[in-house]
Amino acid sequence: MRRSLIVDDEPQIRTVQRAYLAADGFDVVEAATGRQALDVLARHPDIEIVLLDVGLPDMSGIEVLRSLRATSDVPVILVTARTDEVDKLVGLGVGADDYVTKPFSPRELVARVQAVLRRRPPAEPGRSEPDDEVLRYDALTVDRGRREVSVLGRPVELSALDFDLLWALASAPGRVYSRAQLLEKVWGYDFYGDERVVDVHVRTMRAALGDDAHEPRIIATVRGVGYKFVARPVS
Repeated sequence: MRRSLIVDDEPQIRTVQRAYLAADGFDVVEAATGRQALDVLARHPDIEIVLLDVGLPDMSGIEVLRSLRATSDVPVILVTARTDEVDKLVGLGVGADDYVTKPFSPRELVARVQAVLRRRPPAEPGRSEPDDEVLRYDALTVDRGRREVSVLGRPVELSALDFDLLWALASAPGRVYSRAQLLEKVWGYDFYGDERVVDVHVRTMRAALGDDAHEPRIIATVRGVGYKFVARPVS
């Protein structure tokens, strides 16, 4: 049974989330504060996804996420009552895989959980990856089997969703994808959010890769349409 962690200081919200996740086959662990959450995660390395409220009483969900990302890449969905773009950018910039704004539909939340986990297939130890699992460009290497990215030989840390977005673009260099096409390809058909979430992830990905939106070497914006991958393949 997959294990999830709900972090929220409001018991009634945890109760609703627990009911829907349990009905979907999850073993659910709960925490009411940020420090409790970090303690639970240290004691339960088998937790596969975290639903993390931003407005916690002892420390913000963003602080919890920063601490967590120092030691773990477990998928995290931020649950927030703050709707301004800054909070979303900050959250995604420190490694959140998705966000949900309160009030939310519990069914939507479960759909988001399933979509994030589909992007994180379990690793198969000892499996050798075929050559088409690795894409090599001028300064960039993307290894899907190991889920590793490097720029000029330097490892780059990306969230699971940012990695999948990069892979989708890098797999078809020169092709222009609209935001709707990227949502369908990377997020899945059951994504409920705003198309601008693609822009947020492109920004965080560019920042991690050291790519300049004004003089792109890796991902170019196609005004009024979407994005395309422009790095040159290794000859």
